[in-house]
Amino acid sequence: MKFILNDKIVEETSLPSDFTALRYLREKRGLTGTKEGCASGDCGACTLLVGALEEGELTYTTLNACITPLQSLAGKHLVSVEHLASLDEGLHPAQQAMVDAHGSQCGFCTPGFVLSLASLYENAANTGAEVDRESVCDAISGNLCRCTGYRPIIEAGLAMADRTSHLLSQKTWIKSQLAEIENSMAGAQYVRPETLAQLHQAKQRHPDAEFIAGGTDLMLENTQRYRDFDVLIDLTRVAEMKQIIEQEGDLVIGAGVTYSELEDYSQTAYPHLYQLLSRIASRQIRNRGTLGGNVANGSPIADMPPILLAFDADIRLDKIDGSSREINIQDFYLGYKQTALAADECIVSFRIRLAKLASFHRFYKVSKRMEDDISSVLLASRFDVKDGQIGAVRLAFGGMAATPIRALATEACLTQMAISDEQALEVALQTLRGELTPMSDMRASAKYRIDMACNLIRKAWLELNGMTVPTFSGHPVPSAWLELGQDVGKQEASNHA
Repeated sequence: MKFILNDKIVEETSLPSDFTALRYLREKRGLTGTKEGCASGDCGACTLLVGALEEGELTYTTLNACITPLQSLAGKHLVSVEHLASLDEGLHPAQQAMVDAHGSQCGFCTPGFVLSLASLYENAANTGAEVDRESVCDAISGNLCRCTGYRPIIEAGLAMADRTSHLLSQKTWIKSQLAEIENSMAGAQYVRPETLAQLHQAKQRHPDAEFIAGGTDLMLENTQRYRDFDVLIDLTRVAEMKQIIEQEGDLVIGAGVTYSELEDYSQTAYPHLYQLLSRIASRQIRNRGTLGGNVANGSPIADMPPILLAFDADIRLDKIDGSSREINIQDFYLGYKQTALAADECIVSFRIRLAKLASFHRFYKVSKRMEDDISSVLLASRFDVKDGQIGAVRLAFGGMAATPIRALATEACLTQMAISDEQALEVALQTLRGELTPMSDMRASAKYRIDMACNLIRKAWLELNGMTVPTFSGHPVPSAWLELGQDVGKQEASNHA
């Protein structure tokens, strides 16, 4: 495999498939500015800046080096904190702003913060986007400062926007060298198919290999449980799994689509989904984590399955012999961490009817932290409304059972009821208390969870009836996008995405 490390093309031929970028930087290259804090993608001390050519343009994103296999970065530009400063231009604007704002205290987390801010600086300079408080907070959402020094760090992020220099993406030598190596092959133990046909062939050759996409969950088996992987089959380059397309009345989302890519797509089309996506993990994780991975791992507290349940999504599963089948997500989860996915299958895509996406829907996530945290309770709700009456209802939860789950009996209490029928709402909430029996754990007690679930349904019902209620998001969302209006007829005619 070949890649650019800072300012040099590097070729490696003998690394294990699961050797992380963090270990490589520290152990093989002595670049110890990249720190190990958690080894699970939570703290951001290992943040790495990665450049790639996209349609001829050089763009930079951040990721957690501690859970990223180095071989997944073949053909890319890896930038460690040591390389940001240059002899001819001095400190990078993100570095200089951190110095000027006294943004570093103990210093352990500082390299990660600097690279997250540098990524924001690069992207804002190239797109003309404004660097404001919200964008700074989003950029550093996956970086934890144990000294609680966020105020000067945010000030540094705002101040760096006034500096104009040091754009990595404008350096022609990086573009030309990436063009030479962007199709670089990884090692024999790390397979990167580019089509479904190649994927099927790879799995036939390596039937015991693990599939990996973002690796944000799978790689914890390596870093936390010390499990060694032999052959890994990387799904991130399979073209059919990277698409978001409208097709015959459906929205088809590839299983390899990352959260960040889904954010970009949904920003104007489905702003309530965009809102929720800002609450999933951190920017570094969203740059790597995929929709398919979030569903396939079978976690009862995964954020995306309740949304797919609310929209009655169908899942396409492919076998290694090239055959495929579809299964509704309602039938996909069999028990705790158990799914209908066979050992010789992988998730290819998700299909949702556009008409269902046009229905009134709301998503709410409750967690201890605003970002970079797992749900205590998550509700995904959908209401089909006609002539002031509720038709189909979907109330799907995460964190309330051994699997992502719909509250079927509670849904029935609201079906065919007037949207303003508060008595029906109270019956539904009482039904929910008997229908679901959540557990108590470190994130929340069972009582808290059921009380919160009832309150979230009430919140969705209030919004359905035109009331404006507070909603918390990592993204600044223009109020016009979320305007419900007071007229029921207007609600039915508009797209409540």
